[in-house]
Parts: sequence; C-alpha cells; structure tokens
Amino acid sequence: MELTAKALADRIGGTIEGPTDLTLNRVAKIEDAGKGSLTFLANKEYEGFIYTTGASAALVAEDFTPTQDLPQTLAIIRVRDPYTAFAGVLQWAAASQAHPAGIAPNAHVDPTAEVDESCYIGPFAVVEAGAKIEAGCQIHSHASIGRGVHIGSGTTVHRQVAILDDCTIGRDCIVQAGAVIGSDGFGFAPNSTGQYDKVPQTGNVTIGNGCEIGAATTIDRATLGSTVIEDGVKLDNQIQIAHNVKIGANTVIAAQTGIAGSTIIGANCMVGGQVGFAGHISVADGVKIAAQSGISRSITEPNSVWQGTPAQPIKAYQSQQIALRKLIRALVLDRIEALEQKLS
Repeated sequence: MELTAKALADRIGGTIEGPTDLTLNRVAKIEDAGKGSLTFLANKEYEGFIYTTGASAALVAEDFTPTQDLPQTLAIIRVRDPYTAFAGVLQWAAASQAHPAGIAPNAHVDPTAEVDESCYIGPFAVVEAGAKIEAGCQIHSHASIGRGVHIGSGTTVHRQVAILDDCTIGRDCIVQAGAVIGSDGFGFAPNSTGQYDKVPQTGNVTIGNGCEIGAATTIDRATLGSTVIEDGVKLDNQIQIAHNVKIGANTVIAAQTGIAGSTIIGANCMVGGQVGFAGHISVADGVKIAAQSGISRSITEPNSVWQGTPAQPIKAYQSQQIALRKLIRALVLDRIEALEQKLS
C-alpha cells in the first residue's frame, strides 16, 4: 500500500481537508501512528489523540468538528462511517499484497490429489489422496488436508490446521492457525460393564462460502450425515462445535463458546464469548445471546435477546438482578448499618 492522501480519499469517496500530497504507506492506531500512517477516529473517547497524532491522514466522520487545532501535517478525510471505511482500506491493502504460489519442495501432495496450478502449498504441508483444492487457495506450512477433502477457490488455510477426511470447505474462507475440522469428537456409549465404547463418527463437516474459522477452534464431524456451517458464518478462536451441529448463515460466535451435539443455531445470530449450549436444542434466527450465558432449552422467538444461566430474555434477567440487589440490601446491608449505629 502506497498512495497519496488525495488518491485514498478519491478511492473511498471521502472529502479531504489539509495537505493532499502526503504519502501513505501503512495503517496504525491513532495513538501510535507516525509519518506515512493512515489512522481513523470513530470513538469520541479517542478524540484527544487526533490533536497530537503523528499520522499523515485520519478518517473521521462527516460531522466531526475539531475542538482544538489539528496538526499541520495531518490530512483529515471525512467519510460516513470511519470504522467501516478503515476496515475497507485494510481489506484492500491485504488483497493487494503478493501471495506465494507453487508447491514447496518439502510439501507432500499425493499423486491422486487435484491441486490447481495457481494454488500455494507451503513447506511440510500434506495433501492426501483424492483431495481437491481449487484455484487461488493458500495452504500454509504444516497444514494437513485429509483424504477426499474438497476446498473451494480462494480459501486460505493457515499453519498447522488439520482438515480431516471427506470434509468440504467452501469458497473464499479463512481457516486460522491450529483449527481442527472433522475430528471425531465425544462419541461414546456405555456398555454392560460400566465402561464406554467408542461410537464411530462416519459423517463429515461441511463449511459454506465466505466463512472464517478461528484459531484453535474445533468442529467435530457428524456421527451420521454432516456437521454444517452455512455461508458467511464467523467463528472466533477456541470454539468447540460438536457432532451434527448446524449453524445458520451469517451467524457470528465469540471465543470459548461450546455447542453440544445436534444443536441447531439459526441464521444471523450473535453469540457472545463463553456461552454454553446444551445438546439437541434449537435457536431461532436473529437471536442475540450475551457472554457467559447458559442455553439449556430451545429459543423459539426470532430476534430476541437472552442473558444469564439458565438464560432468559434480557429484560427479565436485568429485572431480577435489580430485585436481587434490593433484596440483599433489605435483608442484610440495612441490618448491618443499623447494628453499626447501635454500637457506635
């Protein structure tokens, strides 16, 4: 990335004020930015930094009104939404970077695997028999692609990812480092001796187009059929998804959430971090669930908001918390204060 502030403003449809010929060659946080940096101001709490920043250009809202003099070496570019515009610049800058191509000499690609000539297979990566990797994919070092795996065009698989046999990944996905897709998971049945016999997991995992799977996230293969991640799903780091789960399109889930087997989560849901889902339940489309909630039963009302353990509609949860504080005050704190007054 290297262009003038004026060229960037034209590219993103912004209005520039201040010096227009400054060269931008990197992006940075507003408090750390130096010469040549592009930054942004989207939160009023950070406004103080814009008067002292060393950045060469800053994206600001169309209605931003400075309360102090701005640095003379700073160009401001007014846009409708600075955060969205900055994210767009990051995407463009990442896409403009050159990607490696070809198969590293110390990678192993089975002769029966189909790998498009435009793909990159990094050092010590393994592509097993019958796998198919479509155009423009990036398979980085030490990744393992199992037998019969199909990876759609433009997908990036980062270091030390394991995609096990017969799983399918769609187009334009990103699988972050250390993710495991298609592991057996927790499938056991008690026998007459009180021990547990392993239940073979014979299904696979199917991931749609435009998905992102976070670092160290695990998606277990189905016992029968498929564990399904639909188009546009974004999974954060260290998430556990058990066998036969289905996650609807464009749902986002934050880190350390665990979803037990055969649970169905609808489309366009938002799930906070460290949420626990019981197995064999369903969640309607558009539901929002606050962090550290426990979902022990199905949620049937679309677009509802839930919180707590066991989870309940957020207004009911907040009302109970207020009532609980008042009860503690009445039963305990007021008595302690009265006793202290007697003793003083």
